[in-house]
Amino acid sequence: MIRSFVDRTTEIALLEEEWKRDGGRLIILYGRRRIGKTRLMTEFTQNKEGIIYFAEDTAKAIQIRKLQHAISQFFGDQLLASLEMTSWDQLFMYLGQHPPTERRYLIIDEFTYLIKNDPSILSALQKSWDMALTDSNWCIILSGSMLGLMTDSALSYTSPLYGRRTRDILLGPLHFTDAKSLLPSYNFKDSLKTYLTIGGIPEYLLKAGEYEEYETFVQREFFNKYGYFYREPYFLLSQEFRELKLYQSILHAIAVGKTAAGAISQFCGVDPRHLYPYMEAMIRLGIIEKELPIFGSKTQGLYRIQDPIFDFWYSHVFPEKQAIEMDRPSAGRESRDPYFGKQFEVYIRKEFFPIILPDYVIGRWWYRGEEIDLIATNDQHREIIFGECKWGHITEKRGRGILKRLEKKSLNVRHDQYPIEQYSLVCGKIDGKEVLREEGYRVYDMEDIESILMGVVP
Repeated sequence: MIRSFVDRTTEIALLEEEWKRDGGRLIILYGRRRIGKTRLMTEFTQNKEGIIYFAEDTAKAIQIRKLQHAISQFFGDQLLASLEMTSWDQLFMYLGQHPPTERRYLIIDEFTYLIKNDPSILSALQKSWDMALTDSNWCIILSGSMLGLMTDSALSYTSPLYGRRTRDILLGPLHFTDAKSLLPSYNFKDSLKTYLTIGGIPEYLLKAGEYEEYETFVQREFFNKYGYFYREPYFLLSQEFRELKLYQSILHAIAVGKTAAGAISQFCGVDPRHLYPYMEAMIRLGIIEKELPIFGSKTQGLYRIQDPIFDFWYSHVFPEKQAIEMDRPSAGRESRDPYFGKQFEVYIRKEFFPIILPDYVIGRWWYRGEEIDLIATNDQHREIIFGECKWGHITEKRGRGILKRLEKKSLNVRHDQYPIEQYSLVCGKIDGKEVLREEGYRVYDMEDIESILMGVVP
């Protein structure tokens, strides 16, 4: 079965743009495991000619021999195939000495495996690039999943490749609007719950799409010791870091609500000064992020797990590992509602509101125990919107109460530069929403979100 290829139009366009330019092109493509790098390159190279080498984490001599075989096959060079090559210089110089008359590609997938086993490959490529490849018709794409290694070795200013690359592309997850197309059997709410659980990683979504609905998928693949996702976050961490116990402790702390630096430090039993390098490492890889309140200062920053699969796993799977190992997981549907409430708020703030308010700056606010889920500002219109997000079913009476409390909380926010005020409530389902809209409130529920994403504004 041919698996669906969705979105990535921007990345394909960038690669095509590089392909059509004159001279050698050196492209760094990186992103986490299962994000779709290989599939993107497969789509890009359709109807194009070149060499693709899928690197493995094996000895340098074997790696050289396999790339040598791929190059000799492309050129039909039996002499090259018979030579005993021991260095990367020899291979890259061969490419420089055999420039194609038309544009051709050399793709090295999982380039980080080569760097890991022999960092001299960077200098070898740099030398060949400067001497010959830069003026050739070679389009070289180096792809890697070890984000730390790619950033430090291939992209940093200390890298031999610094100043040589013509493009670098960090491949990110799909947005929900594209991700839901990989879940054809799911209703809208189950599609959103799945997205809030595993994010927009194409390979993960394809696995979820093998099921008819969300709950069966989660029970079989998370709360099962043989499940696809039962060990996935651990594998992702072990690929990047060594001191896994501390990284896991930090993630568990944030997952259970310890979002301030001091609270995380106390939960882990580690001095805050010792903790910061670990936090920064995970921020750099997109696992966690430090949030600042809109209209706030940097000293008020709080941490949240940015990658949904880590947040879900450390919120629900990690505490139950022993029970899962004994085939007695206890997590029920009701225990996950607070998690969905938290992630729903993030989705509304980062994806849904930017669709309906594309020219607004959107964030959230907190100060001394008070918090507002969403604030959107527009300098041109001098307008500010205060919003609250609730995952569950809200009655009209409760909804009006939430909005009235929101109006009261908004008095704590200094926003004199925005004299036009609006108030919004976003819920899973809300009764009497038309009445609230007639009173001037911006009210949306899951039905409205689905309609808007389908291109129909209520």
